Amino acid sequence: MLYSLIDDNEISALRHAPIFQGLKDEVIGEILQAAQVKVYERDTNLFVQGDPAEAIYIILKGWVKIYRITPAGDEALVNVFARGESFAEAAAFIKGEYPASGTTVTDCRLLRISARHLIAVIKRTPEVGLAMLGASSQRIHMLVQQIEQLKAHTGAQRLASFLLSLTEARSGSCTLELPYDKALIASRLGIKPESLSRAFQKLRGYGVSVKRNLAIIEDLQILDEMVQLERAVVMQKKLSPPSTQLTKLTGKLSPFFLDDRQKMNELLKLS
Repeated sequence: MLYSLIDDNEISALRHAPIFQGLKDEVIGEILQAAQVKVYERDTNLFVQGDPAEAIYIILKGWVKIYRITPAGDEALVNVFARGESFAEAAAFIKGEYPASGTTVTDCRLLRISARHLIAVIKRTPEVGLAMLGASSQRIHMLVQQIEQLKAHTGAQRLASFLLSLTEARSGSCTLELPYDKALIASRLGIKPESLSRAFQKLRGYGVSVKRNLAIIEDLQILDEMVQLERAVVMQKKLSPPSTQLTKLTGKLSPFFLDDRQKMNELLKLS
């Protein structure tokens, strides 16, 4: 049985994959009958642009980048995927070709599901096809959110929101694995690599430190409060007269913010 090959943390990642959202356990089990757990080293090509779409992937551990090669031979990053995310569903669904290339950017454990088997399951169980449509819609929604962040959020806020999205926990401390190549994160966030470095420096004051490819968050709630406060600061600057939203929010924040005027001023600088 597949579940005997993966640990509890990976089972949690699997159950949170968009493609499985809303499916019954027996349907998930049917999909996983032909699935394989694959271990890949960093910088391994999973597929190349133009290859037949033979499988979809779910990340149990690690990071994968999806990119296209331009006519000039340059690499154009499409997206970066992390634990619990799936990719290549659309191409597999239409029995087409991979529209981009996929490469691991860290050591990875991936769940590989045969496209042929998946299509057979969809024919027997139409709700699986609906789940795949839902996954595609969720990805479009995520892209819309990224565009909104590019327009309205500072680099530090984008980074903080991104880090929070990588864990299911909402309180306590957390250690996250990041790609060694931080330029991939910068590209996903729509900022320059040097701006990403400055954003990490800003977040040090809120309990975030980086050691090689690990991001250590001392208190997830404090980081979330920082994101919410900065969003209110941005909104306040857009409104005239100043909105009462910031006043209402700061009254609910932890003493960490209320006792430290310097960090409040720092938040204003971020925007």
